[in-house]
Amino acid sequence: MADNRKLQHGNRIVVKVGSSSVSGENKQQIPQLAASLARLHAAGSEVILVSSGAISSGVPFLQLSARPEDLATQQAAAAVGQNVLINRYQRAFGFYDIVIGQILLTPSDFDSAERSANAQATLNRMLELGAIPIINENDSVATTEIRFGDNDRLASLVAKLVKADQLVLLSDVAALYTAPPNNPEAQPIQFVPFGDDLSGVQIGEAKSGWGTGGALTKVAAAKYAAAHGVRVVLTDTKLFAALIDGESHGTWFEPRKI
Repeated sequence: MADNRKLQHGNRIVVKVGSSSVSGENKQQIPQLAASLARLHAAGSEVILVSSGAISSGVPFLQLSARPEDLATQQAAAAVGQNVLINRYQRAFGFYDIVIGQILLTPSDFDSAERSANAQATLNRMLELGAIPIINENDSVATTEIRFGDNDRLASLVAKLVKADQLVLLSDVAALYTAPPNNPEAQPIQFVPFGDDLSGVQIGEAKSGWGTGGALTKVAAAKYAAAHGVRVVLTDTKLFAALIDGESHGTWFEPRKI
């Protein structure tokens, strides 16, 4: 089973990173994340990054003291912050001479066969050309999605769309636990067999930092991707480099055999 809990190199990988991992005091993690993705890229993997963080990156530039509650200010912060975020990524990946490209989507883009086919073609062509697509929700115009949507779901939709081999969900939590992590009796779950409904596991909706999703959304995204044949791991952004080194971390979801 150990081999089933290690990241494989040389295939198509979608990596999702949460807002709390790439904004505020943790914005310094962007160069480290880029270094890890550059290693995968150099090893022959096709890499797609789904990155949250537009609103949280824009807030300080608009001199706001906290995440705005009204939709218009959220969208204004997202418009400013997406530019800030992509520039930080551009500088980080530029160190490795890797070209990146920005794609902004909402889940509704997957409802239209024509629009989803166009997104798929764009992503496939970018990967063929050696670029790393960086995807985020189009928060500056989204309505419903900006309030209850999350990039875990978007990442699972992207993983299915591009027929990814692996999906990596990065946040500020090391793994899925049998109870909320602040519970002293909580134990990390290393492996979730396909079809396991995780009965008896207390999966919370708690959110951390600036993110809009908690463990519940991550589990739902992982199960969706796994049902479409994608290997999924959920772990802490700080453990990603070690995961690439071959260490076993996080919670792995077994994919359905297709």
